Amino acid sequence: MRQYIIAANDEERPFTRDQRRWVYASAKKQNNYFGFGTDNDLEYTAGYPVIKHRTFARAVPPSSPGTSREIQVPCAKVIGAARGRPGAFRPNSVVNISAMSFGSLSANAIEALNRGAALADCLHNTGEGGISRYHRHGGELIFQIGTAYFGCRDADGRFDLAKLKDVVAGAPVRALEIKLSQGAKPTLGGLLPAPKVSAEIAAARGIPEGRDCVSPSRHAEFSDVDSLLDWVELLAAETGLPVGIKSAVGDLEFWCDLADLMRDTGRGVDFISIDGGEGGTGAAPLIFTDTVSLPFQLGFARTYRIFAERGLHDDVVFIGAGKLGLPDNAIVGFALGCDLVYVAREAMLAIGCIQALKCHTDTCPTGVATQNAWLARGLVPDVKAERVANYVKTLRRDLVKVAEACGVEHPGLISTEDVDILDTRTDSTPLHEVYGYTPDMGLPSEADRKEIVRLMTDVEPQGHSAPPSSSAVG
Repeated sequence: MRQYIIAANDEERPFTRDQRRWVYASAKKQNNYFGFGTDNDLEYTAGYPVIKHRTFARAVPPSSPGTSREIQVPCAKVIGAARGRPGAFRPNSVVNISAMSFGSLSANAIEALNRGAALADCLHNTGEGGISRYHRHGGELIFQIGTAYFGCRDADGRFDLAKLKDVVAGAPVRALEIKLSQGAKPTLGGLLPAPKVSAEIAAARGIPEGRDCVSPSRHAEFSDVDSLLDWVELLAAETGLPVGIKSAVGDLEFWCDLADLMRDTGRGVDFISIDGGEGGTGAAPLIFTDTVSLPFQLGFARTYRIFAERGLHDDVVFIGAGKLGLPDNAIVGFALGCDLVYVAREAMLAIGCIQALKCHTDTCPTGVATQNAWLARGLVPDVKAERVANYVKTLRRDLVKVAEACGVEHPGLISTEDVDILDTRTDSTPLHEVYGYTPDMGLPSEADRKEIVRLMTDVEPQGHSAPPSSSAVG
């Protein structure tokens, strides 16, 4: 009754009915338009973002039946290029599937996401639970290394470099991501109870079957920023892959120390994934879900500014996570300096999640977040793969549409001057003033901007008007 009778279209959390409807319709290639104007109370909502379109600009949106076709939207930066990593690469998609482990999600869900990533030509983050056979259906991977070193540990639970190299050699791994914390449970470890530790999960994680699986709250391979960077460089040297970190944002001292050491020593991470404190897919104590770690925009902006003030922002690919699978949130993320976005819960919605809020109970009714075989059998990977691919492609297309409305060819070229934040019904503040950015912050380097414009205009022709009349002014 609360969902269908009492709540308004824009009231529910974590995702409103409007937001879920947009994801579902996009995933099914149905009509995802909305009629009769917005029902968001934007006139009286402080903090509401407004994207400012341009009347005349360099980029011209196409106006033709073909504008709904699929659009390739590669990253504006090359991950690992700044440090000469042998495996440096330009991600083919600015939208990628976020870290969700096999164990927290069902086998069928993981397979659907990986098949969908292959169809959408985007990256699939494994989560910290290792690489299972369900991750091997064509989607390229970011291998996440958590505190328990699942998939790259020895019999005693210690990190094993040889096993990591075997994993990298035996799967389509494009980058390594060291997980420091996540928005749902910053500073906490994790527990997968014994009944969930099946033979397949045990094999993927490198742990005993049928026993509680405990993730520590801290890494054993490093204990401060200096030793973290040593480990990053070791992993990069041994695998040749770009290496990054994922973290929620709390104390800024860590980020200042990291940026200072990167500037002063030449060691560094190739990418940084910032997770918002809005909750995410992980089950966690309510106090951590609700109040520990900064929400995405605030945490990301403070972190990005630390690197930009030290002249390091061009050397790092910034990835945003935290409800950025919705076009409006993603656009603000790109304006603040995101080069890529991760989608997690939105991808779950695309493969059937109904926001039942049962992720922590093993009774997910749609077979997404459960290890119950009877429930999971209802999720058919081939069907759901198409849906998650459709959703990713639709989100990319909408991001480009908005970018062109702002007069640029790519969402990474949207600046903080293109977004205002409403203060009251009669006043607003430019995004760069809200977060203390200078005008050059949030954008790729000039060289990267030129290259991404070239790439975008090579594959996506610009629009044009009807032929001008003889009396048109030059």
